[in-house]
Amino acid sequence: MNTRKFVSFDWAIKKILRHKENFEVLEGFLSELLGFDVLIQNLLESEGNQEDENNKYNRVDILVQTKTRELMLIELQYDSEEDYFHRMVYGISKLISEYIHEGQPYGEIKKAYSINILYFRLGQGKDYIYEYEGSFVGRKKGDTLNPTNFQKKKYNIKTVADIFPKYYIIRVGSFKPETIVDTMDEWVYFLKNSEIKQEFKAKGMERAKTVLSYEGMSPQDKAAYNRHIENRRVEMNVMDTAEEKGARKKAIQVAKTFLAAGIDMDLIAQGTQLTLEEIERLANGEDIFDNYI
Repeated sequence: MNTRKFVSFDWAIKKILRHKENFEVLEGFLSELLGFDVLIQNLLESEGNQEDENNKYNRVDILVQTKTRELMLIELQYDSEEDYFHRMVYGISKLISEYIHEGQPYGEIKKAYSINILYFRLGQGKDYIYEYEGSFVGRKKGDTLNPTNFQKKKYNIKTVADIFPKYYIIRVGSFKPETIVDTMDEWVYFLKNSEIKQEFKAKGMERAKTVLSYEGMSPQDKAAYNRHIENRRVEMNVMDTAEEKGARKKAIQVAKTFLAAGIDMDLIAQGTQLTLEEIERLANGEDIFDNYI
């Protein structure tokens, strides 16, 4: 199988896919994920549209308005955030409030989509693509509350869920290459590996093979992209080191608690992953944290 080197999706969003002539790539990705054809009208301002002075290597987003005036917020993130579910709710709520004009009828609110491409493990689950769509279910009867025929016709909807925001989570790290069974999987493969196989046929892929090609970039753009990847790698290493330090500090605190409770040192070492020598030094009142990392 022939593969070529392509730029990562975060770089593509920042530098390439914002140009109208390249909307086809983003339209293809969205169409495969959502299951219907998406045509982009324009891009709107969003929280991550502009880079700050330090650049943003671990998070980027792009806000799409479709030709049917639906709003689609695509966010890609490498940093782990325990409250990311909450952030998704806040982000789409803020989005809706920002893009409905004062005095505009509520019926004019268009469907909003929150699409989250995550390179950290969020929540517990076995899948790599999750979608959330709410509905009102009867507490006593168990039926689903539906709009009236008048509402269906007036607002061009079939269910109440057609009005409410829809959320998607793509957990890139949970995807296994051998699970490519459909065209959406081809996109997830690209998100994980920055590779597009010659045989890929997903919507937008043909255009992506051209505009996202590393070989087709100018020497200046290649240098900028390589710096971006290296800076992101450095930031990820810093984050990993911080996590290691946090785990180390927690293990030491647990060990001290167990020592105070008179628990056997061998058991403490097994439970905290500290060495027996370190446990003995803690028992003697020594500070062992600064000698690590």
